[in-house]
Amino acid sequence: MASTLQRAVMCFSVSIEPCVSQTSPDKVDYEYSELLLYQNQVLREAGLYKEALEHLTTYEKQICDKLAVEETKGELLVNLDRMDEATEVYTRLQERNPENWSYYHGLEKALKPASVEEKQKIYEEAWVKYPKGLVPRRLPLNFLSGEKFRECLDKYLRMNFSKGCPPVFTTLRSLYHDKEKVAIIEDLVVGYETSLNGCRMFNQNDDGKEEPPTTLLWVQYFLAQHYDQIGQQTLALDYINAGIESTPTLIELFLIKAKIYKHAGNIKEAARWMDEAQALDTADRFINSKCAKYMLKANMVKEAEEMCSKFTREGASAVENLNEMQCMWFQTECALAYKSMNKYGEALKKCHEIERHFVEITDDQFDFHTYCMRKMTLRSYVDLLKLEDVLRMHPFYFKAAKTAIEIYLTLHDNPLTDENKELEADTANLSDKELKKLRNKQRRAQKKAQLEEEKKNAEKEKQLKNQKKKKEDDDEEIGGPKEELIPEKLAKVENPLEEAVKFLTPLKNLVKNKIETHLLAFEIYFRKGKTRLQSLYAFRG
Repeated sequence: MASTLQRAVMCFSVSIEPCVSQTSPDKVDYEYSELLLYQNQVLREAGLYKEALEHLTTYEKQICDKLAVEETKGELLVNLDRMDEATEVYTRLQERNPENWSYYHGLEKALKPASVEEKQKIYEEAWVKYPKGLVPRRLPLNFLSGEKFRECLDKYLRMNFSKGCPPVFTTLRSLYHDKEKVAIIEDLVVGYETSLNGCRMFNQNDDGKEEPPTTLLWVQYFLAQHYDQIGQQTLALDYINAGIESTPTLIELFLIKAKIYKHAGNIKEAARWMDEAQALDTADRFINSKCAKYMLKANMVKEAEEMCSKFTREGASAVENLNEMQCMWFQTECALAYKSMNKYGEALKKCHEIERHFVEITDDQFDFHTYCMRKMTLRSYVDLLKLEDVLRMHPFYFKAAKTAIEIYLTLHDNPLTDENKELEADTANLSDKELKKLRNKQRRAQKKAQLEEEKKNAEKEKQLKNQKKKKEDDDEEIGGPKEELIPEKLAKVENPLEEAVKFLTPLKNLVKNKIETHLLAFEIYFRKGKTRLQSLYAFRG
């Protein structure tokens, strides 16, 4: 297999050699540069590291992407065990960008430190060279422990709290699997908070200058996230409320408060506090989207649509515009909200809309075939083809497929019955007085529903004029009009299990590593009566 691949690589190199040899060495040409980089990528993928390095050295001047040249050279030198040269390359890259994690990892591979002390020394040298650098202070926290960890963490936290760096907790979250490190983090930061309240310094024994009031605020902000992470939401609320009391205009505080309530299970209160955050800055699209997402989690679908309408196209329904823009986070959350409200038709409509987005993304790749060949962006083109092969591994598709399958299983177990038949069965056992009361209630509900339907139809007619031309153009591009997704029709499908299998098939092929895929498959095949087949499938998975 390896020899076959190497022969294919050599054939490829020979086939493009005329293009390479006809180009002047001094000429700068972006398309030609991309061709050279792709040729080098093929050599590396075939394991021909020596040939790839020689190729890179020969054509270095003609390659426009100088950063890619340096990064590739460092990787090749490490693979060829030429560590001194690799060290020089990664040192240059580090000087270019001291905040890039991969350059430090590359330098570690090149220097091959034999102990934790030698490994730490690499980063201590970087502290001297880049005194304001955060990455060289953060990375040692991954492998240090005990007092050395405490000492390094102390410097890192003080630097971030003094500067007022909101994402500091996010950078440390990956350490929370280690209980010893979590205890040290808590001990240090609680000590900061106590000392800053007392003397406005990180430690009473410090000789340095006093910290500004904002330092205490960011310490409280960190502690709120810390206690939320370890499941102590009451303490987390105490710290975040203290921060809000001192600075009631800082949006980040309200965001964390909403998140704490969400993790505590009170999603209604979480949505209320996220709405408070959104009210502080109505022009912030991120907070607007976050607020809409929390509202959907609280089953406040209409409120979420109104929230999103602030940033969607004027003259069009927010829901329709979000569907056109393939805004899948909104549709997945909508599907889950409708499912929890037992509105299975509406939920399935959202799931099928997401499925159509993935079909469109697959079809869209054909637009890039001729473009990529003409512009010679072969590396990006190959990445696109690899993405298309595993497109339905994306979390949005998995969430939509899982929701759709669960709904179809529910519909198989409990099919939706005709409402009129249900009504006849119920009214047969009612007295005249109860029946009259029920009829009045039904008439009021019917009148209300009729008014809402008339209002909805008026809006649809208004939007239809704006969308008709665009829809015709889209249908022409994709290859014909699509069947309209009607919630009532989707919820009363004849064979729910067959519809579920359509969503399951991509998961079986691409998401085998998740236990949920196999559990969903079992539920479907068990209901189809294929117990033996499903047992074999489960073992194979």
